[in-house]
Amino acid sequence: MGTSFKGNKSFLPSKICVACHREMVWRRSWAKNWDSVKYCSDACRKKGSKSN
Repeated sequence: MGTSFKGNKSFLPSKICVACHREMVWRRSWAKNWDSVKYCSDACRKKGSKSN
């Protein structure tokens, strides 16, 4: 992460969920595929795939 994080989430990148339009903040589990993350949760993923 580097020295700028220090527990302050304002330094983390964020995106808007495609389904619910809420802001989602970067998570360590999304580190390898952050560019392809579109949904904030499984519920939003299911909701988004039904509307497509």
